[in-house]
Amino acid sequence: MAGKSDPQIGARIRKLRLQRRLSQTDLAAALGISISYLNLIEHNRRKITVPLLFKLAGYFGVEPADLVDGDEARIVGDLMEMFGEELFAESDLTNHDIRDFAHSNPAVARAILHLYDRYRALESHSQTEPEMLAGDGPPFHLATDRISDFIQENANYFPALEAAAERVRTDIDHAAEEFEGGLKSYLSNVFGIDWRLASLPSGIARKLEPASGRLLVSDILPPESAIFAAAHQLGLLAAVREIDAIVAEASLPEGDAPDLARNALAAYFAAALIMPYAPFHRMARDYRYDIERLARRFGASFEQVCHRLTSLQRPGMQGIPLHLVRTDIAGNISKRFSLSGIQIPRHSGACPRWNVYAAFLQPDRINIQISEMPSGEQYFCIARTITKGDYRHNAPRRHFAIGIGCAMIHAREMVYADGFDLANSTHMVPIGVGCRICPRMECGQRAHPPANHRFRLDEAIRPESLYTMM
Repeated sequence: MAGKSDPQIGARIRKLRLQRRLSQTDLAAALGISISYLNLIEHNRRKITVPLLFKLAGYFGVEPADLVDGDEARIVGDLMEMFGEELFAESDLTNHDIRDFAHSNPAVARAILHLYDRYRALESHSQTEPEMLAGDGPPFHLATDRISDFIQENANYFPALEAAAERVRTDIDHAAEEFEGGLKSYLSNVFGIDWRLASLPSGIARKLEPASGRLLVSDILPPESAIFAAAHQLGLLAAVREIDAIVAEASLPEGDAPDLARNALAAYFAAALIMPYAPFHRMARDYRYDIERLARRFGASFEQVCHRLTSLQRPGMQGIPLHLVRTDIAGNISKRFSLSGIQIPRHSGACPRWNVYAAFLQPDRINIQISEMPSGEQYFCIARTITKGDYRHNAPRRHFAIGIGCAMIHAREMVYADGFDLANSTHMVPIGVGCRICPRMECGQRAHPPANHRFRLDEAIRPESLYTMM
């Protein structure tokens, strides 16, 4: 397997080890490698593989980018998914080819991914919206792909927004004993805005009326969603300079992307306002990442807490490096982010064996799984369904599953590992990134054959899945 060739990575690893007063023996044992191999890595005489890179980052509680320059690991995963499509079936590219390319030419690799995003977007819209082919701006879902990349590249941590939220939260806490009252007072005193619940058209969460100075929030939203909607609007007002500066520095395409980025950054501000960094980090550690307990403590939803947990990347006060994925009941992934090292598909649905899908079979219950990727890395994953809908009779309901997890090295830091035998191999579920790039030939749940394989059918045998006969 190709590995990282950054000449400084060995020195960085050795520095972190010495800072933690660890011997090479201790670190090698924690990583599951030999002492001699670790010694060669520290002296830059061996390349470091991508899986080992994420193990190191997870063990030291740092971002992978702190160990190496760039985000090649994510690029490798996205490229493998792309080249796994039927379009490239005759290319005969190997995993080694793709890794070598991503490591040696990351900027070109990103450009190719963006080009492929554009191709997929135009292809999907060509039947219903042929005007897209004329180049009238990127379609909505292409922009969301770029926003997802933008958040991933920043490790979902924006210090300027954290500082702005802390500044505003201090004023809010001085204005009232409880957060909702203080938020109302702040909007009124600073921006002259009267926040109130109101009957709004279906699908509208909030409406700002600048002329009347009113912020109307739908009266059929759940309480935590109503407060988040008001905090989101406040972010667009109180952190406008910080948001505009971040967007200006980002390499985003024209069209919807800048506006979507502002919306995402305002949501980040809202979460930081409702769940301030220092106390939330402390409670997350003390409660051992008990999501429902944190939601109760901060008056937030399950999904809001999961998002906030992924943003705990402040130097010297970092949380567990986590991944997060949200999917609907049809398997469409609408949110994807990973610091744990697990690969989440860019375009296609994820592996049906992953517990984020099994969660739909046990609504509102925490589903626990040890997920093992084909390369051998294991991840401690939890998933739970959430239901969204208005507080009114016969309101339509939307069903999603939220998955969150970490590398196995951090599993015991989460309350969900209590009473769960992490060493029991029967709890391990082999999963893959996607059928087209998954090498697990024995899987009976394949939706597609793997790339670069051809059928060798035996008419005398009928397997459970046709795609296992290669």
